[in-house]
Amino acid sequence: MYLKNDVSQVRKNISQHVGSKVMLETNKGRQKSLVHSGTIENAYPSIFTILLDSGSGPKRTVSYSYTDVLTKSVEITVFGS
Repeated sequence: MYLKNDVSQVRKNISQHVGSKVMLETNKGRQKSLVHSGTIENAYPSIFTILLDSGSGPKRTVSYSYTDVLTKSVEITVFGS
């Protein structure tokens, strides 16, 4: 079980890096994972959004909850501020 302080710590860390370039590795189950790069767009009370780099195609925004980071469903690597 996760403590409320754990979630608030993750929220604080992500909100400090709004606008930073990140690399995401999302766990899709059964040893499947996807790797994307993008920019942290916003940090809301329950979720955060990331604008994905998609090359020449349309830009896409994805959202994740802070518990996704705690449960390691999403791993974030920050490249810069």
